[in-house]
Amino acid sequence: MKTKDAVLAILKRQGDFVSGEKISDMLHVSRMAISTAVKALRADGYEIDAATNKGYALKNAPDILSPGELLCFLPPERVRDVLCLDCVDSTNNRLRELAHGGAPAGQIVIAESQTAGRGRYGRSFVSPKSKGIYMSALFRPESVPPACASSLTGWVAVAICNAVEKTCGVRPQIKWVNDLLLGSRKICGILTEMTVESENGHIQYVIVGAGLNVNETADDFPAELKDVATSLSIETGGTFNRARIAAQMIAELDTLRQDWPHNKAPYLDAYRKDCVTVGKTVRVTGSCEGVGVAQSIDDDFGLVVRFDDGAEKTVSSGEVSVHGLYGYV
Repeated sequence: MKTKDAVLAILKRQGDFVSGEKISDMLHVSRMAISTAVKALRADGYEIDAATNKGYALKNAPDILSPGELLCFLPPERVRDVLCLDCVDSTNNRLRELAHGGAPAGQIVIAESQTAGRGRYGRSFVSPKSKGIYMSALFRPESVPPACASSLTGWVAVAICNAVEKTCGVRPQIKWVNDLLLGSRKICGILTEMTVESENGHIQYVIVGAGLNVNETADDFPAELKDVATSLSIETGGTFNRARIAAQMIAELDTLRQDWPHNKAPYLDAYRKDCVTVGKTVRVTGSCEGVGVAQSIDDDFGLVVRFDDGAEKTVSSGEVSVHGLYGYV
């Protein structure tokens, strides 16, 4: 943990002047180290007042995703396994490198921007700098067969809905299987990637990536996405603290890691309530194809569809377009 992150957390919690001596005692570092940390924070855009016999006070803070910001909402031992980056090609890619190097379950990678963010089927995910939350989390389940991973995206969708509701006061809906919506447009996409042990057929690790649109404006989306994508800010008219949302996402994913795959009921119940796809006309492509009406979500988060020819099938993979969403009419 860098000294500047610890100093920032103290200044944010204090809310008023706190002496350099007190900060030094709390962190067991020299006064010179505190002064250096304050200079570094100022260089990052933090407005910090200094007064003789009073110490330091944080007056204004930029919207940054950093360990220091997360320390305001998470304990230090949790933040130690969170890697915050300014820019990366993809948080999933970076986390995969860490996983190969032995990173523990619960390792998180967060980036301010991605140059090659992606969704399902290799689609690009627009990741404007310092506007959204681009996060990947590492799961290392013990003796779990790959079949269990097919439903994990649904669990994660519920976890992120929980985080958004707790921090922003609105609850997204879910378009099967991996999109979160507000106002019928997409605010979040989820990408789940799995590596399997060849010797025993069990999961070695799973990486779950999520891109959540938070403070984007309409101008942050390219023309082809203006009718598809939106953000929490656009839909509510507010501006949100991304660190607070990111910390809650981490907390919800930590709970999910303890629950998955055995404590399914609360996630399945929530998914069924939140899923906007059920009852709508859908077009399915992939493992099975056709047009029909989505009937329900089965016990494994599959989408039960009654097709126009009368056949009823459960869709567990593939692409599902929903009438009235994303230009499907």
